[in-house]
Amino acid sequence: MIVQHGLVVGEWGDTAAKTPLASARKSLLSALIGIAAPHFPNALDRTLGELGIDDNAPSLTAEEKTATVRDLLEARSGVYHPALCEAPVMAEQRPVRFSHAPGSFWYYNNWDFNVLGAIYEHATGGSIFGAFNREVARPIGMQDCRRTDGQYVTGAASVYPCFMFRMSARDLARFALLYLNNGRWGDRQIVPEQWVRESTRSYSQTGFFVSGYGYLWWIGPMDNSVAPLVRLPPDTYFAWGYGGQFAFLMPADDLVVVTLNAHYPDLGPEFRKVGRLLWLMLDAGGFSDIGPDASIEAARGKPEDGAALSRLLAGKTLVYGDAAIGGPFRARLGHDGTIAVFKAGGRAAFDTGTWRVPDDKYCRDRHKSTPRHACYAVIRDGADVQLFDHDGLMVVDARLTE
Repeated sequence: MIVQHGLVVGEWGDTAAKTPLASARKSLLSALIGIAAPHFPNALDRTLGELGIDDNAPSLTAEEKTATVRDLLEARSGVYHPALCEAPVMAEQRPVRFSHAPGSFWYYNNWDFNVLGAIYEHATGGSIFGAFNREVARPIGMQDCRRTDGQYVTGAASVYPCFMFRMSARDLARFALLYLNNGRWGDRQIVPEQWVRESTRSYSQTGFFVSGYGYLWWIGPMDNSVAPLVRLPPDTYFAWGYGGQFAFLMPADDLVVVTLNAHYPDLGPEFRKVGRLLWLMLDAGGFSDIGPDASIEAARGKPEDGAALSRLLAGKTLVYGDAAIGGPFRARLGHDGTIAVFKAGGRAAFDTGTWRVPDDKYCRDRHKSTPRHACYAVIRDGADVQLFDHDGLMVVDARLTE
């Protein structure tokens, strides 16, 4: 669904169908906390210890209990306890317990978010789902949202359940429009304007496809440091959930774009596909400064066939991501079919793997980087090489060195 100046200018699919929200639900909790915060002075500076927060064994240490509510909102608690609704990849990438002091390190941590839900409910004396229906859904006229659409997920990993919502695309678009209007709906201030500004400001660099993180909102335009994607206004922010769930807000253009995947929990549209969708939409709308067309059809240079591609890559290094966190990266492609990947200034490889050239494609397998296995068409333009996925979207814009 596309909404500009408060009007629906494009929609497709069943925008009234309710979809289980993954992490996009966390931005809903941010709104509830913002509404409640004025009634609890200095609430964001309360520590876990002061609030009586602990978890099952291994329990929290005294240092972990110095984390504040603000640290939880920013995903900087430093508490790396197992959490419910934690995807396997999140559990795999979770930092070692006690490795970072509270407030010192950003990590997208479901434990932080689940505990925030419990703190909110304990402070207000009601459920997240009832509060959202009363404080947000009804005042802004959500058409499909019901209190019964919420569900808690419990389990042995933690004493803190995760809170799951089901929501339609058109209701999520209304919620995004509420924020686009600085928390105001008609003549009523639903979410305090100060909270909207505070919660959608970046407090951390993330190293994902986006530059920053606020209070349960992703902040800033998409990261184009490894390959062009789409250039969005710098004040862009969005809710993002697994399964191709996005609610983009572009205040500079008074624009909201929402996409939900009806086949959740399948992965759904990848981040780069959604970026392509935004580029096509903005291009069709005549928006300026949206970045280059990153499709293979628009690429300069020529595709390399298998034999020439093998000769081109063997013994060479792909250099890419100059502006990325940790970049530029260097992927050395050995004559023996091995790969070693280095960060800027690094002497030890942070990832290794193998490469080969079947069916005129460069294919590589990595041990750490995702996706672990991938095959790309290669377009060469002098010393520049661009890698395109099976959808014809550029994923790496690199230069080739000895």
